[in-house]
Amino acid sequence: MERLKSNLQNMVGVLVGVAFACALLLSVFNKITAGPVAEQAAKALQNGIKHVMKSDSVVVESDTVVEKEFNGKMLSFVVHNTNKGVAIESTDPNAFGGNLKVLVGFNEEGKILGYTILESAETPGLGAKASEWFVEGAPGSIVGLSAWKNNLTVKQDGGEVNAITASTITSRSFLRAVTQAWSAYRGDKDDAKTGATQQVEKGGKNE
Repeated sequence: MERLKSNLQNMVGVLVGVAFACALLLSVFNKITAGPVAEQAAKALQNGIKHVMKSDSVVVESDTVVEKEFNGKMLSFVVHNTNKGVAIESTDPNAFGGNLKVLVGFNEEGKILGYTILESAETPGLGAKASEWFVEGAPGSIVGLSAWKNNLTVKQDGGEVNAITASTITSRSFLRAVTQAWSAYRGDKDDAKTGATQQVEKGGKNE
């Protein structure tokens, strides 16, 4: 068999062939793994809902609610109605490092049952702190509070919640996400003028 000549045309042909083969293999791999990945994601979400609802809640219905929030930005919330209350996915796009996404559980009276951090682009370590700082019994616990009766902002801004030590920005972002979830829970399609939302409107990110 005649050996291929080492020239530009042959090299390009080989590279194109390799790229095509890799793309084909990747496509096949994605099709094979798509089902298990989706199943795992659904399982993780269900576990997250059970965690924030503090019970073996069963999701009855899920819906996406779009609200006009914060200087005209359209924010999307995923609302999971359960037999024990409501779990809501909420994202604050104004966090220090980018998006901060949380899942918050509310009982039928609107009180916060629990939460979990779904996504965080904050400085490494701050996301982990937020996962622990606001739970029941922690310094900044929000469990049992309600936006109906409580000011869900940090004490530096006149609110009732202790901010994470040396991390007021992350604390504000977290509480904005929680307040936005509360707005979705209420079904309020107008801007929610709570203390947390006003922090965004001021545009301040100072510690």
